[in-house]
Amino acid sequence: MALRINFNYESAATHTALKVNERLMNQSLLRLSTGLRILSAQDDAAGLFIADQLSVVAAGLYQGNQNIQTGISALRIAENNVGQIFSKLQAIYTRAENAANDINDPNARQSLQQEINNFIDAIQKIGTDTEYNGIKLLDGTFSGKYIHYGARKGQVVTLSIGDVRAQSLGAYIVSGSDTVSERAYSSATTYSSIITGALQFASGESVSIGTESLTAASNMVTDAKYFADWINNNTNLQQAGISAEASNRSEAADWTDITVQTNDTVVLKFFVGTSTASPAASYTANAGETITLSELVSAINGQAQANGYNLTATAENGKLVLQTNGETIGVEADIIHSGTTGGGTIVDLSKILQGTTTSITSGTASGATAAGVLVGDLSIAGLNSFSYDFSAVSATASPYGLALKSDTGFVPTGSAAFKNLYQIDVTTNSGAEDALLIVDKALKKVDTVRSQIGAIMNNLQSIYDAQKVAYDNTKEAENVIRNVDYAEEMSRFTTYQIRMQSGIAMLAQANQLPQLVLQLLR
Repeated sequence: MALRINFNYESAATHTALKVNERLMNQSLLRLSTGLRILSAQDDAAGLFIADQLSVVAAGLYQGNQNIQTGISALRIAENNVGQIFSKLQAIYTRAENAANDINDPNARQSLQQEINNFIDAIQKIGTDTEYNGIKLLDGTFSGKYIHYGARKGQVVTLSIGDVRAQSLGAYIVSGSDTVSERAYSSATTYSSIITGALQFASGESVSIGTESLTAASNMVTDAKYFADWINNNTNLQQAGISAEASNRSEAADWTDITVQTNDTVVLKFFVGTSTASPAASYTANAGETITLSELVSAINGQAQANGYNLTATAENGKLVLQTNGETIGVEADIIHSGTTGGGTIVDLSKILQGTTTSITSGTASGATAAGVLVGDLSIAGLNSFSYDFSAVSATASPYGLALKSDTGFVPTGSAAFKNLYQIDVTTNSGAEDALLIVDKALKKVDTVRSQIGAIMNNLQSIYDAQKVAYDNTKEAENVIRNVDYAEEMSRFTTYQIRMQSGIAMLAQANQLPQLVLQLLR
């Protein structure tokens, strides 16, 4: 073998291996002491990049959930206060319903109006003052706001809360006339013959609300309930928040008994609804008989019920009161005279149907006929502005038909006018009835706003829950790459430690090899 002393290869190679092992052992020691598998980019360049990107996503998810929590906090404030507004509107509704009762005297209605004004003031203050961190929530300015929930650009939920101040709550209303005479028409002719012009919905004519229209299939009597039913049963109008109400109440002039004179016969016919084909009820009195209010009321109620018509008659304070659910009421009075003597029977329609003015008297040579019509009152209300065209059944002059009107007069076609809470006036019966419409739509709007807030809160909470899971999984994915597995690393460190000890021992042995040369020099 060759023996040299200037370079000990075995010692150098052992030293090199010892240095590599020392570096690995020190690296393992640092991993164990820090808990990190990647101490610097040179440890795992690709792994560091992936772990850092996962860390960014996790941080974004965490901050997104923080954003969601602040958003939910603001929405919770808004929802609670909108609930308070709903409660106050409900109180206004009951006061308006109370005021619509004619048992109330003017003082009672004035007290109810004052209560309503106080509630309106409270609603205005809640709508104006509700805020989160200086940001107004319920005055209509909180619109198109973003909650950035995700880790990436564009991951947002848009928030908008409607204006629920008193000045913005109410209804877009088209209403009929509150004056009965403007819906009543009488003439010295038969009932069927006066159903012309605005009092007839003629075949081919149409009415419309927005893009929805109704065309008459055949000639019929203009009837408020007929149009109200069409509006309330139209899916598209329902979705647009448009509804209608119809009513019809006739309170005639003070009743006086009708005494049938010699050779006369009196026939009173009462029509209801869209048809002139047959009366809902009729009453016949012959010469020498007297038509009393109680007998007439009994006859009307009995026959109308038997014939399936919605017509009720009552005697109130010596007056004949006829009422339907909005169906048109028609009356025809016929005095049939026979012979050349007698006659003189008087029938005054104003005592039978409110708003009519015709009075007839039989002569000695012929009879007489008169008829009157009281069209129902139609009110249309919507959450949002809408256009309408009822010119086919609502005129600007007598006979008015449905008599749709605005503050500027009769307007058969146009756009609905907005009436807010401040325009509520329950000091009259008609004003209280209008108030019920206004508050009804206000309640629906507030309830819609409240439900939208709740839906957004549920959506944000769902996103929060999903992102929490995503955050946990992302952090776990980063943990697998970035952090050390102690069991595995401890095993590796022990290996390095043993190698280090054996390497030092072998280096000592390698350093002894050059001493063999001394054996040759002895």
